[in-house]
Amino acid sequence: MQYPDYKSLKLDWPAEHVLRITMSRGKVNAMDYDLHHDIAQIWRLIDRDPDVNCAIVTGEGTYFSAGGDFAVDGRIAGDFDFMIEMMKDAREIVENMMTCSKPIISAINGPAAGGGLAVALMADISIGAKSAKLVDAHTRLGVAAGDHAALIWPLMCGMAKSKLYLFTCDPLSAEEAERIGLLSMCVDDDKLMETAVALAARLAMGAPTGIRWTKNVMNQWYRQAWPIFEASVAYENLGFFGPDLPEGMQSHVEKREPKFNPRSPL
Repeated sequence: MQYPDYKSLKLDWPAEHVLRITMSRGKVNAMDYDLHHDIAQIWRLIDRDPDVNCAIVTGEGTYFSAGGDFAVDGRIAGDFDFMIEMMKDAREIVENMMTCSKPIISAINGPAAGGGLAVALMADISIGAKSAKLVDAHTRLGVAAGDHAALIWPLMCGMAKSKLYLFTCDPLSAEEAERIGLLSMCVDDDKLMETAVALAARLAMGAPTGIRWTKNVMNQWYRQAWPIFEASVAYENLGFFGPDLPEGMQSHVEKREPKFNPRSPL
């Protein structure tokens, strides 16, 4: 398989039939259009690559991915066509990771948020370093939690915990995320990649029909809840044209609490 010359993705082979994808963009691996698009589409190529039996996705440096780039988010609010492109890629991050037949392991080496968190948690097996933090900050910015959470969090950790963290945007440590079922496992920082590669190598040598068809069957839980995901994506993007997003983004930049209108007609 010939992969494109990606601007913000680095590919290597840490074990036989194991492809590692490393997100690499700036200090925090924030998602501009190219990274957001490429991390959505690469899973289709991996699905068709006969040399890949398992994939690992991680981040370069001390971040997994901080999620959306604020310059990109600001453009969405004023450019309908660009919003549609970003919305399609947000949907396809979830859809393509779900339908990729090969097992995917996320090695969460640092903070993961927004679209980066979607990549981390849509992996079939998620491994977090103890120093990693997870946060879904959509509602803090003034939009609905649309990247992935409404679809998968209730199945992973239950409705009560999902609403608590999605309403408050409180960060979770990797250890707490493992405890409530949001992560598959949590390991010491210096053991993260070693653990991910060893597990990927093990899965890569497993029976393809057994592993891939089991993934397909288990992901039917996601498929039957797909209308929930579509609604969350629609509400998220509608929020980009509403009154709360500018205040949410500005307060984040100024590192202060947002001052939303408490008498919203919603």
